[in-house]
Amino acid sequence: MKPVIALVGRPNVGKSTLFNRMTKSRDAIVADFAGLTRDRHYGQGRQGKHEYIVIDTGGFEPDATSGIFKEMAKQTRQAVAEADVVLFVVDVRLGLSAQDHEIAGYLRRLGKPAMLVGNKAEGMKDGGQLAEFYELGLGEVFPVSAAHGQGIRTMIDMALEKLPWLNQDEDAEPEEDESVIKLAVAGRPNVGKSTLINTWLGEERLVAFDMAGTTRDAIAVPFEKSGQKFQLIDTAGLRRKGRVFEAIEKFSVVKTLQAIEGANVVLLLLDATQGVTDQDAHIAGYILESGRAVVLAVNKWDALDDYGRQMLERSIELRLSFLKFAPLHFISAKKRQGLGPLWTSMTQAHKSALCKMPTPVLTRVLLESVQYQTPKKIGPYRPKLRYAHQGGMNPPVIVIHGNSLEHITDAYKRFLEGRFRKEFNLIGTPLRIEFKTSHNPYADKD
Repeated sequence: MKPVIALVGRPNVGKSTLFNRMTKSRDAIVADFAGLTRDRHYGQGRQGKHEYIVIDTGGFEPDATSGIFKEMAKQTRQAVAEADVVLFVVDVRLGLSAQDHEIAGYLRRLGKPAMLVGNKAEGMKDGGQLAEFYELGLGEVFPVSAAHGQGIRTMIDMALEKLPWLNQDEDAEPEEDESVIKLAVAGRPNVGKSTLINTWLGEERLVAFDMAGTTRDAIAVPFEKSGQKFQLIDTAGLRRKGRVFEAIEKFSVVKTLQAIEGANVVLLLLDATQGVTDQDAHIAGYILESGRAVVLAVNKWDALDDYGRQMLERSIELRLSFLKFAPLHFISAKKRQGLGPLWTSMTQAHKSALCKMPTPVLTRVLLESVQYQTPKKIGPYRPKLRYAHQGGMNPPVIVIHGNSLEHITDAYKRFLEGRFRKEFNLIGTPLRIEFKTSHNPYADKD
């Protein structure tokens, strides 16, 4: 069993920088901006023969009673409850604060193994700046510099030494990783992405708050349903570039786009109360360009009357017509309505994205399509389609060989796509068709 290490502390003390050092990654957004991290963020690291899980948390205010800070404090308490050892990170350069005393008191009352880490301590090896932190009552202060990587390895070794049971599981073989479907939930800010994931999990795993832009990082959560393992990825809401003013939000957009590219299936969540906006179409277009399987879900469906629902359905047909292959569901995340069929469509979309299409079947469908409707003749040329084979998966790619294929019209290409989709029951995944024309070897000779 991997030990779990939680990083806690007040805002802007360097917890996310330390998280990236411990996981040897850049998964956590880092900037000189207080209150950047809000959800708890999981990562995996390794020190020698020991593997561990690190939890990055937002700025902790134990006595917060309202607003987003109350939700962030709830996330931090949950992370501490899940952890085997807690690293309490303080800022050596700014010195001790009243908030540090509150956090230290909370950790002392829990009685969980804790270690006091003095970050930003470069050049202070023998300085007296560490002395004031001893009054927190958590023992020795261990100086590190997360930004420069000083003292990190020793700090991790000392943290793992606080877990005497760790060496007992050394001989246990790690479980084999099964096929995991990476599911990214994408959409505009405040459409209910975090609320939907919390509903699936049955716990308040992510901060869900009535304020656009609450989620700023792409948060991955493991989940299992009906024997199938998923990795649920809650992404930051994407806005139009002209409305991304804060540098923090620009980082979040990059994380969201990376999450979409790395996912197997993307659930595009729309807000029924706001209709289909230009930004919804932009996000859908990016998902299509990335080649990800996609499922559409309209959240807050219960808030509309019959007329509003009819208008919204018509708007989806017009503005998202290029996603006709994607299943469409109408749900309410808060009331748990319509969530069952959603899982069926997402699993089917993943299966379609990895569909194997034998060459004989593809060629048969191609020749039958040509016999049913021949391609349009352009000038003296009529395209001749001879055979087809699969050129890739996720998304599926069909390569068609023949003569004069550069004259194939877009309408005929859509016709072929429909025939292939029907034959292989491709639902929720883009299908790319490529044409390769055979050239006449005597064309350049006189």
